[in-house]
Amino acid sequence: MRRNVDITTVAGLVLGMIGIFGSFLWEGGNLAGILLGPAILIVFVGTFAATMIGTSVTSFLRIGELLRVAIAPPVFAVENEIQTIVRFSTIARRDGLLALEKELDSVANAFMRKILRFAIDGTEPEVLRTLAETEVQYVSERHAQGAMLFQRMGGYSPTMGIIGTVMGLIATLAAAGSDPDVLIRHIGGAFVATLWGVFMANLVWLPIADKLRHIHNEEYLFMDMIVEGILSIQAGEIPSVIKAKLYSMLPEAQQAPDTK
Repeated sequence: MRRNVDITTVAGLVLGMIGIFGSFLWEGGNLAGILLGPAILIVFVGTFAATMIGTSVTSFLRIGELLRVAIAPPVFAVENEIQTIVRFSTIARRDGLLALEKELDSVANAFMRKILRFAIDGTEPEVLRTLAETEVQYVSERHAQGAMLFQRMGGYSPTMGIIGTVMGLIATLAAAGSDPDVLIRHIGGAFVATLWGVFMANLVWLPIADKLRHIHNEEYLFMDMIVEGILSIQAGEIPSVIKAKLYSMLPEAQQAPDTK
């Protein structure tokens, strides 16, 4: 399946960093003052550790794969599949459903190929829909687990930031000397952990969870459209009716001019 880098994900992250760190520098802050190793270590390692405790090894190791999906999501060739289904419906009405067997090898989408194979083999429509809905349900559960992983990280990250801040304040007050300026600078440094915890939660982890849900919704619609199309072929519906039905499932901006 073809993938393209999602410009909105990258642009949103860059814009957020410019807005947050740019305003900090504009107000006279020093960038080196927030790039404190101990604070960053507590937030990142603490977040990953809490996530590992709350999930399985297999799920945790999918973080890299899920990040790649969020940055370069799959492109669903909706219009191409609609045209393919309409073409198959024409063949089925002219030569019968079994004539589509020789077209199976040309179907690139594995889900569509599987459902079409069931239809060609004479599976009852009710059974076919149940099989398709079962597979869609399992896909939805896998996607929900991926989004929930980042949702958890978004919850853990601010807490780890607070822990880092408390630890920094304890160390600062315990080592406080007679110079109040030194104490003030150390207190300011202690709050850096909170900054990184909130920053990562609200600009990285939680938005990625939302992005994964958005990608899932697109794939769910895509799979549902395939199921409806193949069931319509099996029912012997007119190709023009099938085309209109499938396009009606899309947002208005994506509908063909003659189906609006």
